[in-house]
Amino acid sequence: MSFNDTVVIVTGASSGIGAAAAIKFAKEGANVVIVARNKEKLIGVAEKCAAIGNKPLVVVADLTNDAGLKETIDTTLSHFGKLNVLVNNAGKCAFVDIVSENVMEKFDDIMAINLRAAVCLTSLSVPHLKKCGGNIVNISSVGAHAVLFPANFAYCTSKAALDHFTRAVALDLAAHGVRVNSISPGPVKSDFIDTFVLDKTKHDDVWDAMAKRTALGKLIDPEEIADMILYLASDKATSITGSSFVVDGGMLLKG
Repeated sequence: MSFNDTVVIVTGASSGIGAAAAIKFAKEGANVVIVARNKEKLIGVAEKCAAIGNKPLVVVADLTNDAGLKETIDTTLSHFGKLNVLVNNAGKCAFVDIVSENVMEKFDDIMAINLRAAVCLTSLSVPHLKKCGGNIVNISSVGAHAVLFPANFAYCTSKAALDHFTRAVALDLAAHGVRVNSISPGPVKSDFIDTFVLDKTKHDDVWDAMAKRTALGKLIDPEEIADMILYLASDKATSITGSSFVVDGGMLLKG
């Protein structure tokens, strides 16, 4: 796959899936815009991109507020003059019980980054994606398809909404030649899994337990999800839109 002369925004690009996708896009010739809050980690990812491809544009932004969202698009257009691909990967997971005193605070916090940021960035990107027949890849979760852990309703709700948003917007934008798809990863080898590690002394035990929840008995490499992102964003997937692809090692099969 070649992404020469293609401008790609990847949010949540400081680690995990986002970092892996940014590096692969850079390797394939894309001009990548990497976005996250952690400048130090972003610089590290930028160095890895530059070592094998184009040097990416680093945007340090908080995507939970409108200023950060607008800055991401404005900086991209100011630097590259166009936008071809948007990867809405930024997200978080936090456990909260429906009867918790801070339930609405936690819920709003999760929805702000997992759903609202993707909706807003999509809205801001669409006028530019229309010009080039671009596309959007949203990173959802197996949590959109099944509730696999207790006290996880806010995260699961946000990801289920993101999947439905993907389908709705795919229908709206099809007439303009803009495709929109989502990917639902299972447990990925990244610091995201550390969300589930309440006792840091049991880090390895939690990772092993997560692997055993899958039919294949293993965690997923971030690069595997990145490969799917690049495929969906490429000219090899021109007839795919409004679809959700589960990459979970068979986690949903085991329930």
